[in-house]
Amino acid sequence: MNDMDRRSMPLFSIGIVMKLTELTARQIRYYEANDLIAPERTKGNQRLFSFNDVDRLLQIKDLLDKGLNMAGIKLLLDEEKKEILEAVPEKKKKTPANLTDEELRGILKNELNEAGRYGKASMRQGELARFFVKR
Repeated sequence: MNDMDRRSMPLFSIGIVMKLTELTARQIRYYEANDLIAPERTKGNQRLFSFNDVDRLLQIKDLLDKGLNMAGIKLLLDEEKKEILEAVPEKKKKTPANLTDEELRGILKNELNEAGRYGKASMRQGELARFFVKR
């Protein structure tokens, strides 16, 4: 398991995240309601946060302390996400008709590995996870 996988694993309950970030449960739920974070949910609907989620919450807290409002934070985080997505190599921007089976498998595997990062989950995650075995 690589570091990226470990950082994306949902491990922390809201109580632990409150201690780590010094935010209240209400603040955390508010950020979730505004789509700034998207913690995983258990079958019992309990929130579970990853290291990436905790980092995002700390980043939001720092931006608020610097005087940014929620709209500004949302724009800034969306811009960061856009920059990250634009950094994808041109090779992966091919149209699906031009992809080889190996390239498609690689893209899907990468998509599954990064699911849950940046506050979004892949729509195909549930369907395709059964085809890949962790090594």
